[in-house]
Amino acid sequence: MHLKKIMQETKQRMDKSVEHFDRELRGIRTGRATTALIEYVKVDYYGSPTELRELAAISVPEPTQLLVKPFDPMSKSGIVKAIEIADLGLNPMVDGEVIRINVPPPSGERRQQLVVQVRKMAEDAKVSVRNERREANKHVDQTVKDKSTPVSEDQGHDAKDEIDELTRKHIESIDAHCDKKVSEIEEV
Repeated sequence: MHLKKIMQETKQRMDKSVEHFDRELRGIRTGRATTALIEYVKVDYYGSPTELRELAAISVPEPTQLLVKPFDPMSKSGIVKAIEIADLGLNPMVDGEVIRINVPPPSGERRQQLVVQVRKMAEDAKVSVRNERREANKHVDQTVKDKSTPVSEDQGHDAKDEIDELTRKHIESIDAHCDKKVSEIEEV
């Protein structure tokens, strides 16, 4: 495998790890209502699990309230049931054609649990990035050892340095997202 291709694929996989971490963070409650809290909740819609954002318009009319307006009024009970099952600590209430969800501020103890959860998710994302680095380094070593490729040991060493730099940047990004989310959670 050519070194540029190894670098490109490694960067893409590391980017995906960071994106996945960001998506997970959106689902964590901070005390403020945000559509990301529930838009990925799976609703059993005519026998197939469907994300809530595909079944309803979700809005934030007030800082502590979510409003869900189903496109199909017959799916209201399924949506309510899915939100309750999702174990987000939310209590949806049907109000005519819409579903209102009050988002209570988390208690001090719950905030600490959320902070621990966010830090664990960040550590998992960092482990994923480091695993990508290890795989890339393995590919570089194989490419250098393979005498049919015109790759010198110096080029291999430079590629490994570049991979380490990529890893450092992605880990810094994860740390920045984690710190931002922790400060949102701790904000009363």
